[in-house]
Amino acid sequence: MTWVIPGCASIDRKARPHYIEDMEKNDELQTAEQDLKSLEARIDELIQTVDRLKEENRTLRSRQENLTSDRAQLIERNDMARTRVEAMISRMKALEQSA
Repeated sequence: MTWVIPGCASIDRKARPHYIEDMEKNDELQTAEQDLKSLEARIDELIQTVDRLKEENRTLRSRQENLTSDRAQLIERNDMARTRVEAMISRMKALEQSA
């Protein structure tokens, strides 16, 4: 059904009014803005996670270097102790054989 008002365009009841299209566009914009805010929040979380993991990685690497150094020192001390014990055993055997 079409209505005609003098001096105005005809009104078609089947056609969607412009304000409904504007409302739908507004809803789409709000949804897009919410999506962007959600994405921004997620990106911020990921940045914080990356920063935390970088710091944790630095700490672990430093700890690994310290442990590697400590291990090398312990191996060296163990070798020195082994050499001393072997020398003592050799001297004891030599004393035993000469007696």
